Amino acid sequence: MIPSAVPVSIIMPVLNEAACLQDYLSPLQALRTQGWELIVTDGGSDDGSVQLAQPLCDRVVSAPRGRARQMNAGAAVASGEVLLFLHADTQLPDSASAAMQAFIHSAAIWGRFDVRLSGQRPLFRVIAWFINQRSRLTAVATGDQALFVRRSTFVELGGFADIPLMEDVELCKRLRALGCPFCVRSPVVTDSRRWERMGAWRTILLMWRLRWRYWRGESPAALAQAYRTYVRRHD
Repeated sequence: MIPSAVPVSIIMPVLNEAACLQDYLSPLQALRTQGWELIVTDGGSDDGSVQLAQPLCDRVVSAPRGRARQMNAGAAVASGEVLLFLHADTQLPDSASAAMQAFIHSAAIWGRFDVRLSGQRPLFRVIAWFINQRSRLTAVATGDQALFVRRSTFVELGGFADIPLMEDVELCKRLRALGCPFCVRSPVVTDSRRWERMGAWRTILLMWRLRWRYWRGESPAALAQAYRTYVRRHD
């Protein structure tokens, strides 16, 4: 158990998640009883997400739409020594409290969890294995891996860059210049709906193509537009 003197702030960006939001927030209530802070940052939902979130979190923050902006807004009001950025459809493992306690008492300044996809297809296990191995080799993680960072470091770096895509990759590249990530092997479980809806191989190709274009210097705005167009076409 993490003592309340060294709290962790979970920051969860949401947008029109009313259908599942209570299911996402309910498992986090046990961590709140241990002194963790839960902040939901809403990007302009019009489906009642804010009202559903209010009794299940410590604070709801309204912010301009966009994950980077929403997460920065949540971080700005957070009180925790550690900021943990959690996608709404990603579930922390039961060992999250012990993992964060180990991180707090380590010399590391940032970290991430391994990831597992919720779907039962064997291919999803293979995909998760490659994601985790790539993350170890590159010291870069995606938002689905529940990034966490000491608040002092996050503030010093100026938070997430105000870009519409790849904000997690961009931050990781700045963080790895300061130190290696603290890697938690107990995986978070992220919803595989996107993979199932668009097709696993199609989604893999899309993500690698976007990362390749980002590495070659294309603007995140252009990549975000390409992503939205692709999703609309195959949704």
